[in-house]
Amino acid sequence: MNILKVNIPGREYDIKIQKGILDNAGVLIAEVSPVGKAAVVTDENVAPLYAEKLLDSLKKSGFSPFLVTVPAGESSKSLKYLEFLYAELLSNKITRSDIVIALGGGVVGDLTGFCASTLLRGIPFVQIPTTLLSQVDSSVGGKVAINLPAGKNLAGAFYQPRLVIIDPNCLDTLSDKIFSDGMAEVIKYGAILDENFFAKLENSASRAKVMEIIEDVIYHSCDLKRQVVEDDELDLGGRMILNFGHTFGHAIEKKYNFETYTHGEAVAAGMVMAAEYGESLGITKDNSKDRIRSLISAFGLPEEIDIDEQTLSGSIAVDKKGKGDFVSLILPEKIGKVIIKDIKKDHIWTK
Repeated sequence: MNILKVNIPGREYDIKIQKGILDNAGVLIAEVSPVGKAAVVTDENVAPLYAEKLLDSLKKSGFSPFLVTVPAGESSKSLKYLEFLYAELLSNKITRSDIVIALGGGVVGDLTGFCASTLLRGIPFVQIPTTLLSQVDSSVGGKVAINLPAGKNLAGAFYQPRLVIIDPNCLDTLSDKIFSDGMAEVIKYGAILDENFFAKLENSASRAKVMEIIEDVIYHSCDLKRQVVEDDELDLGGRMILNFGHTFGHAIEKKYNFETYTHGEAVAAGMVMAAEYGESLGITKDNSKDRIRSLISAFGLPEEIDIDEQTLSGSIAVDKKGKGDFVSLILPEKIGKVIIKDIKKDHIWTK
């Protein structure tokens, strides 16, 4: 088993990575939580695949689990389904000595985490991510949120889980589209922090080749994020580099109503846009834009997505990284190194 410890003072937790670890989830959760009620929150796609296995594991460890299912897709990350979760958990008389478990992808993790962070002023929760994107990104670091009509992740909190359990076997049931969705975030880590890791991905530029080294890919991605989160838990400085491609990506998601493109697809195109913008300013050099574009293309992710100036500026106006008339853009200098540059919101370049 690969174990990473996230060392945030007073809120330390482990990330445990191993094929088949889901079978032992109840034992692992009992190590970080009193044995009581366990609310398992999942979606309609994941429930038939893994819910019964998790519920059985929890029962064997002495928990009294119950299942709450929401529709699959970004639309569940909303006030409507947040209210639904509140009602379901309260009707099962959950308390602060119990545990809430997110079983699913990024939508389930974000929604469940935000519910846990606010209900009864905070109930402990565990992340069991089942998609590549959630395993390497959204389950780690404590950002939880829902979307609002004005934009993505605008109501949220920083709330660290008690434990993250990652079973790479869950990736076997993903479509190629959803697997590539997660690869966008994996590529991001190499682009912003580690050129050697980026080069390793260039040498394993297919799903089949990545799956041969998947535990290492997940471990290294989580470790890179762990280092950034430990230095800047509340996203006030250095952690902002993790938003590479996201300012443009969130604008794309909003324009297409969170339906046409996945988060990873939007971020992939956003990373290319950021590299192109950096190149236009003379910041991005050493063929970095072309390498990013090429690796994104190798995993079937979009290099370009049309977005109009009005939509882009409207999204940037409410971007969480905004400061007055400026927004902090993450721009690559070269593969493995980025800068945070404050740009006037009305000066953002787009095609």
